[in-house]
Amino acid sequence: MTTRRDLLKLGALGPMLPSLAFARDARPVGKASKSLDILILGGTGFTGPFQVNYALARGHKVTLFNRGKRPSPEWPGHVEQLFGDRNTGDLDALKGRRWDVCIDNPTTLPFWVRDAGKVLAGKVAHYLFISTISVYADGSKRGIDEGDALAVYQGKDAMGETQASLRADLERLYGPLKALSEAEARRQFGERVTIVRPGFIVGPRDETDRFTYWPHRVAQGGEMLVPGDGADPVQFIDGRDLGEWMIRLAEAGTPGTFNALGPAKPTTMDAVLRACEKATGAKPTYTHVAPELLEARQADLPIWVSRKGSLAGYGAVSNTRALRAGLTFRPLETTITDLLAWFRSQPAERRAKLRAGLTREQESDLLKAWRARSA
Repeated sequence: MTTRRDLLKLGALGPMLPSLAFARDARPVGKASKSLDILILGGTGFTGPFQVNYALARGHKVTLFNRGKRPSPEWPGHVEQLFGDRNTGDLDALKGRRWDVCIDNPTTLPFWVRDAGKVLAGKVAHYLFISTISVYADGSKRGIDEGDALAVYQGKDAMGETQASLRADLERLYGPLKALSEAEARRQFGERVTIVRPGFIVGPRDETDRFTYWPHRVAQGGEMLVPGDGADPVQFIDGRDLGEWMIRLAEAGTPGTFNALGPAKPTTMDAVLRACEKATGAKPTYTHVAPELLEARQADLPIWVSRKGSLAGYGAVSNTRALRAGLTFRPLETTITDLLAWFRSQPAERRAKLRAGLTREQESDLLKAWRARSA
């Protein structure tokens, strides 16, 4: 089942493949009323390429700043590439430049924002920061909204934390350091700051396989274990919807803080599985298993959060403010279909073992244990 550690890793994604086959939307994209000079910190991870492609389609100029460690996609237009390393404070390539907008995708450490502010404050008109719902202190509260209390840092020196120290104590540090990064963004860039707090980001290019597990398993058919009674709420956002909305927020110059989760209306675990059926044409037989057994066996069932558990709030976060600010969602069946098409396009060794979810052997053992308990 989804654990506190899983939720704290909402933004901790692995390396991405350079393919942009699913970054370009088949729907027509109109030009923006004004062309912007957009600086994207990162830009080659999960959502970054969606931002770049949508920005180019809208007629904006795009500059990327990163370490150049990931292979760069072949963009459908000109993209300026600057190199540096925020871990070592190497931001020289940004000095003496101005942009209308800066989108900060990868930051998990407050000193990254502080150092960016030293170079960019007064040089960008609008700063957008991707945070996480893991910043909230109380994960049990249903209807978490942007005004709720944030996690408090308990360490000695937040600005001294590094990626190594974060990885060593992810559960304790991730949410508080993201919250402090938000505060540092406001300190450095003032009122023209937008904080976006997504939950699980899903869809094509998702290397974590957390959401992929469900349509992949549905497509296999047969008896399938479903956690709980199927009525637990589930929230996530397609990376394309997130990336494109970030560009629209930049165009509108919208400041403020927003929870970025979908769908627009509440959905449940069973509803997600029905959408998987429609997308795959498969018809598994579902067996619902009580959360108590799953918890006792430490079952890896990603995305799902029991509505009766200590993390229930993470399945029912308020997205009202984001909807009012123009966040939209493509149909869930589209996300599922495109995700499976992307996943099936990966090399055989990549597809051989999912990085999240149950193996068929683990699922079979749990189903046997459930039958024995219910006998």
